This record gives sequence, structure tokens and C-alpha cells, in this order.
Amino acid sequence: MSKRAVLEVIALDAEDAVAAQAGGADRLELVTDMEADGLTPSARTFAGISEAVDIPLRVMLRPTDGFAAGDTGRLVDTARELRDAGAEEFVLGFLDAGGCVDLTAVERVVAALDGCRWTFHRAIDRAADRDALRKQLDGLPGLDTYLTAGSASGVDAGLPTLTAEAARSGEPGYEQRILVGGGLRLDHVPTLLAAGIDAFHIGGAARPGGWRHPVSTAAVTQWREALDGA
Repeated sequence: MSKRAVLEVIALDAEDAVAAQAGGADRLELVTDMEADGLTPSARTFAGISEAVDIPLRVMLRPTDGFAAGDTGRLVDTARELRDAGAEEFVLGFLDAGGCVDLTAVERVVAALDGCRWTFHRAIDRAADRDALRKQLDGLPGLDTYLTAGSASGVDAGLPTLTAEAARSGEPGYEQRILVGGGLRLDHVPTLLAAGIDAFHIGGAARPGGWRHPVSTAAVTQWREALDGA
């Protein structure tokens, strides 16, 4: 029996979370302010969503638009506040001005997560050297996933990179699961599954009415059925 593919859905609030779980989401990425492509939600928002659903929640740690860490001390305090509220999984990723991973910032935040599992997000798609980034992060506690489209411009352009990285699974820097998101469409799924990729991340695709509207259970169900039937 083949392993069920993971479907992660972006949720902004408890209404989104309930709709996504009802549609078959396996996990939620919690963010606020999608006009800035997703920033850190408040501990209160996390608590409300946590009470509303019983699937895993990955909480974004991103203080501002872009991929700079900014005030790392403040980020660490935010991470600890969310941990105190019960958060157990996170999403983060910081680059310096040259497009290299900001390893100092990442290590400081990860230390505050105390072994929690986390995703390095689409900052990898803006990195000057994806392979170098992966190898620099290799061995950091809790890192189990890369959220990536394979390209800054989205999955259409990134498919060759995604399939090539999937083929390197198990090599140093490539042990983590690839979670594909960023311009992801249902017609991409067969190629990705054939490459051995088994995790998919949707945001706008779960909201046919746009970001001003809540998650559609029917839209999530369509993705769940497509993944299960592939």
C-alpha cells in the first residue's frame, strides 16, 4: 500500500483551519498578512486555531516582508512565546543581503525551538546557491522539510530543479522532505509524484475566491482526492 501524500494548507484563522481539516488537509501552515506573503501570527491566533482543529500546525516565524531576519533577539522571544502557547512545529528561513543563508540567525532561532520540527521555507528559492544552503543547514536539529517551488518564479519554472533534488534524496543536505508549493497546480502533481515527491502545499489554490475569502473545503477536497487517486 502506497504512503498517503501530505497536503499542507495555509490557514489565517480558525475558520480556515476548520475548513481545511474538513477537506482532508494533513497539516496547516499558520500565517498572517498574506499581502506580505505570510508573517508570524500572534500567540492568540495560534491558540484559537489549536483549539479548533486536531491536525499538526506549523507556525511561521517571519517578522517582515522579504527574507532578512531583522532583530534576531525579538524573533527568539516570539518563538519562545509561541512555544509557551503550545506550538510544536515551525516554518522559517533567513538570507543575508547576498542571498546566502543567514546561518547565525537560523541557529539562534532553532536553539529557541528546543528540538521542535521545522520547515525551511521558500527563501531557498531566492538563495544564491541552493546546494550550498542545504549543506550549510545539514544537521540542524528539527529541520525535516524544505518548502520550495524549485524557482523564485514558481513550480512551472522549477520542475527540473525539484525532480533533480528529489533524485538526490538521502545525500548529505538532501535528507529532508521536499514540500512543493508556490504556483502549484493539480496538473503538476503526476510529474512530482513520479519523481518521488510526496508533500504538497497550497494557499491560493484553497481559496477560489482569493485571499479575502476563507479556505474552501470543496477546493481542499479536490486536492485531497487528486492526491489519493494519483
